[in-house]
Amino acid sequence: MTLVLAFAIGAAFGFVLDRIGATNPNVIIGMLTLRRLNLMKTILLAIGTGSILMFGGQMLGLVDVGHMSVKAAYAGVFIGGLLLGVGWAAAGYCPGTAIGAAAAGRRGALIFVVGGLFGAAAYMATYPMWKASGLLDDIAGGKVTLGSVPGSAYESIWTVQGDLLGIALGAVFVAVAFALPQRLTGDATGKLPAE
Repeated sequence: MTLVLAFAIGAAFGFVLDRIGATNPNVIIGMLTLRRLNLMKTILLAIGTGSILMFGGQMLGLVDVGHMSVKAAYAGVFIGGLLLGVGWAAAGYCPGTAIGAAAAGRRGALIFVVGGLFGAAAYMATYPMWKASGLLDDIAGGKVTLGSVPGSAYESIWTVQGDLLGIALGAVFVAVAFALPQRLTGDATGKLPAE
């Protein structure tokens, strides 16, 4: 049943990604070049709403804090994030949108997914080398949160209540989503003259 539920949620998420244009590399590149901000507005709204609901649910006891997971901070995470950003800008896909785009029949996305799988396999094969390099050693406390979350096992950077901070940051994301214009560069269609 868990596998069926995971497939159904993944399919629904992929459908939504396709409907908002996140599986179209032109839309993603338009967002990254600040010519078409509808997708960015959608992403900010989703993150902000999710943050408000999750942290509000934790405060009300509706969401179990034990399900919260925090990724440790280490140099490899930051390097990997930079590589992901460069790849996202170059290809017009991130791992999640590429799966949706491949399912929608985009050949470039299928090549991206296969390349990602080869990259993951190469990382696994060379993991001992990366571990020995020190790039995977915790920095800045490892698994920490910005604010303290009652009932969680993670230490916090600040003494402010993490649930309130999460709700406040979520509200900021929602406000920015509504405040952003449709485009910051390009003409009224969001296209540059060369397009």
